[in-house]
Amino acid sequence: MKVLVACEESQRVTTEFRNMGIEAFSCDILDPSGGHPEWHIKDDVLPLLNGNCEFITMDGVNHMVEGKFDLIIAHPPCTDLCVSGAVHFQKKREDGRQRKAIEFFCQFLKADRDHIAIENPVGIISGDYVQQWFPDLCEKYGLSVKPAQRVQPCMFGDPFEKLTCFWLKGLPPLEPTDIVEPEPRQILSSGRTMPRWYSNCGGDRKKNRAKTFPGIAKQIAQQWGGYVLNERG
Repeated sequence: MKVLVACEESQRVTTEFRNMGIEAFSCDILDPSGGHPEWHIKDDVLPLLNGNCEFITMDGVNHMVEGKFDLIIAHPPCTDLCVSGAVHFQKKREDGRQRKAIEFFCQFLKADRDHIAIENPVGIISGDYVQQWFPDLCEKYGLSVKPAQRVQPCMFGDPFEKLTCFWLKGLPPLEPTDIVEPEPRQILSSGRTMPRWYSNCGGDRKKNRAKTFPGIAKQIAQQWGGYVLNERG
C-alpha cells in the first residue's frame, strides 16, 4: 500500500502511516521538519496525483509508482482561503491569489483516485463565498459540495481548538476517539477570544499553526489507512 501526503512539511501524518508499516511519502516544496528526508519529496505534488509516476526522495533514492497511490491525504495551503484573513479578501481576489489557491485546492478534488481526504480550516471553500465570487470555478469543479465533516483536536485527545474541515472521496468520516475539554481561550483587549495555543505557538508561527495535531494525525493513519487496507483484503 502506498500513501501520498501532499503539502506536508511536518510529516506528522506521514510518520503515523510509517508507524503502521505503510509506505507513505510526504511532499512539499519546503524541506521537512519531521526529521525524515528519506520519506520526503521536495517538489511540486501535482504531477504525482494520478500515479504512474517516478520521483526522488531527499535521500537521493529513486521511486516508481505503477498505477495509483492507494490513498491521498492533502493539506493544500490555506493562507489565501481561511477566514482569519478575511480583511484581505478583496485584495486577494483582485490580485489573483484566491483564484490560484482555489484552483490548486481543486486539483485534489478532481484527482483520479478512489480514496482522497482533503483538509483545510474553515474558509471560503467551505462556505458560500466561493459561489458568490468565483461561480465559474464552482461550475468547473463542483464546489457546491460542502466538506464531509468538521473535527476538533479535542475530539482526539489533544485539549485544543482548531476547527478543521475534511472533503472525502471513498472514505468514511473520522470517528472521535478521546473527547477532552479544550484549554481556556485567551481573551484579547478587543474582547474577542482565540485559542491560547494559536497566539502562543512561538517559532515559525505560520508553520506551527499549520501542523496537524498528533491525535488527528494518528487517527487519519489508523482509521483511513485501516479502511483502505481492509478494502484491499
